[in-house]
Amino acid sequence: MTQTTQTIAENYRAVQARVTAACQRAGRDPASVTLIAVTKYAEIEWVRRLVELGASELGESRPQQLVQRAHEIPGQVHWHLIGPLQRNKVRSILPLTTLIHSADSLRLLEGINRIAGELALRPRVLIEVNLSGEAARHGFQTGDLLAAWQNILKLPHVEIDGLMTMAAYSLDPESARPAFVRLRELRDELQSRSGPLGVRLEQLSMGMTGDFEVAIEEGATLVRIGSALWEGLDQRQCQEIPDHGS
Repeated sequence: MTQTTQTIAENYRAVQARVTAACQRAGRDPASVTLIAVTKYAEIEWVRRLVELGASELGESRPQQLVQRAHEIPGQVHWHLIGPLQRNKVRSILPLTTLIHSADSLRLLEGINRIAGELALRPRVLIEVNLSGEAARHGFQTGDLLAAWQNILKLPHVEIDGLMTMAAYSLDPESARPAFVRLRELRDELQSRSGPLGVRLEQLSMGMTGDFEVAIEEGATLVRIGSALWEGLDQRQCQEIPDHGS
């Protein structure tokens, strides 16, 4: 085993152990939380080593890089788009993506729905909600999402699988807790507004390297981990940079 592979293996085991410990504190089954390995700053060989170690859920922030890496790493790998999606990139990523975490507007959802219909697909989508109060963040404002909800429910070619958010960047993980609590409460409110359609919104994508344990305690089902997996490799590429997944 090379030093690089050993480092990745140790990091992967450490993150898995932290996920398990957080689940135990919250009285949850560790199987209820899926680790999304964020590959944005990772070299392609690092990603291959991680897949060999058993990782199968991979997250990319950039649509073009997702398309490239989906072809470079074939096999039993599920790709998650966790970063912003422009409408002109929808057609290229729909056939390759297991889950889109970042549907941040009704206009984008309508575009995904139209193209999915043309391709005879029904993509799984999470609605991104801006709960950090930061103007630069993507995502629906809560009031806008509630106002658009009935129109979203009418989109026939999109499966709304849950919600996603990013907490404001902070060195204190506890500062993220209010945003995670609010996302869970918003999910419950939207479920109650779904009527006979019964949209379950089972997935809550929240939590990154700096705060994923708090997110698990508050109900996260998907955590997006990047820098903790690549720590000790090339630090120029593993820096903690606030983004859709790190």
